Amino acid sequence: MGKPTGFIEFTRELPSKRAPQERIKDYNEFVEKYSDQKLKEQSGRCMNCGVPFCHNGCPLGNIIPEFNDAVYNSNWEEAYELLSVTNNFPEFTGRICPAPCESACVLGINQPAIAIEEIEKHIIEIAFEKGFVQPKNPNIRTGKKIAVIGSGPAGLAVAAQLNYAGHSITVHERDDAPGGLLRYGIPDFKLEKWVIDRRVKLLEQEGIVFKCNSHVGMNINIDDLIHDNNAIVIAAGSTIPRDLNIPGRELEGVYFAMDFLKQQNKRVSNKEVKDNPILATGQDVVVIGGGDTGSDCVGTSNRQGARSVTQLELMPKPPDSRNDLMPWPSYPMTLKTTSSHEEGANREWAVLTKRFVGEAGKLTGIEIVNIIWKAATIDKPAKFEEVEGTTRILPCQKVFLAMGFLHPQHKGFISDLDLELDQKGNVKANEINYATSMQKVFTAGDARRGQSLVVWAISEGRECARKVDEYLMGYSSLESKDKSYIINI
Repeated sequence: MGKPTGFIEFTRELPSKRAPQERIKDYNEFVEKYSDQKLKEQSGRCMNCGVPFCHNGCPLGNIIPEFNDAVYNSNWEEAYELLSVTNNFPEFTGRICPAPCESACVLGINQPAIAIEEIEKHIIEIAFEKGFVQPKNPNIRTGKKIAVIGSGPAGLAVAAQLNYAGHSITVHERDDAPGGLLRYGIPDFKLEKWVIDRRVKLLEQEGIVFKCNSHVGMNINIDDLIHDNNAIVIAAGSTIPRDLNIPGRELEGVYFAMDFLKQQNKRVSNKEVKDNPILATGQDVVVIGGGDTGSDCVGTSNRQGARSVTQLELMPKPPDSRNDLMPWPSYPMTLKTTSSHEEGANREWAVLTKRFVGEAGKLTGIEIVNIIWKAATIDKPAKFEEVEGTTRILPCQKVFLAMGFLHPQHKGFISDLDLELDQKGNVKANEINYATSMQKVFTAGDARRGQSLVVWAISEGRECARKVDEYLMGYSSLESKDKSYIINI
């Protein structure tokens, strides 16, 4: 361990941020860097636990105590090698991961957890600055060809790993640039798009081919891909949003969150927005859904100059800290105040939306009511009841539906292949080898497991790649999550 008494001497300290009133004037990232001394102190807080629960908390199994020690001792190349053994894209997870590793940090039992996510981001950015991140071209090519459908984090991870194994990879992306929701779902103030471009350029240098505007099942025939490749990997994500079919849903002014966010990401990238513009400028905005996508709508609305922003959540307000129902080291469902909330938003919990109100076909407000949740019992699920006398109308001209995603888009290649689906509408796959109901077709990420985290998408992509490699070659030398800690630096 870097400093045996570090966890006693130093407390958790995150990098400073630009002030909310300043950062809402642009779409740039606003989290500053640690000074060299602060980075040393924060990595020195790691206790090198006998049983590092942070490994278990991280879906990728990142080798956290070891890279913290390397950071403390300024062994940057070693820190990068340790991190890149398990994580293909730490520049993504270091910015947008909710850090379940920190929730499992042993120090977090009675002190603030290690700032693992920030340390991870610093490792990869320093590695790029120092030139440690170079293309990793395979020594030989196997002659096997694989098509990956989707270029989000799962698709990129699948492609990277299978390319390292020597296979020839073509990634098909239906949008005009790779990245999936990293590019057109997550705002630039959380993840600037040069970060994606930098990684894609590296993957291209390693031999991966990206075909954009390649919408498999629409302008690309899936049968041709099946015929021309030794394997297909579906990593198309969970893209069908959950709707709210209540009276007034047809009114102009009610939109899915991703339609709003994608347009703004295109504007920031100086790309043409062909659809009717969705803008919050000078308007009262209501965001329905209390998760990260809803928070992104809040931050984007504030940057567009909304008059007011209100975020509604159906569930009760979470507690400020752990309770008996979420003991350490489980991921705690506690109150989360994001950077977007810091910039300004009204937040209401335990609220049901009854109907959208409008005039002349345009939204003017929403009718809501407070609810009380009744706890689940052995034979009855949890349910809610409306609170009498709390029905009211919130004036608004824009509503963004940010209530999560149901499943991948079925229309197109999934229907064409007649793939078996699970009860939730995801592509059903063998839990062990990621194989679908059709021979040589595999799936990973949100298309298989449902809406989840970027870190889980990368993990799924890596594990799926190993199984595809085994399918093609009879064995695989790619790292397994369960054995990734057995390394030689």
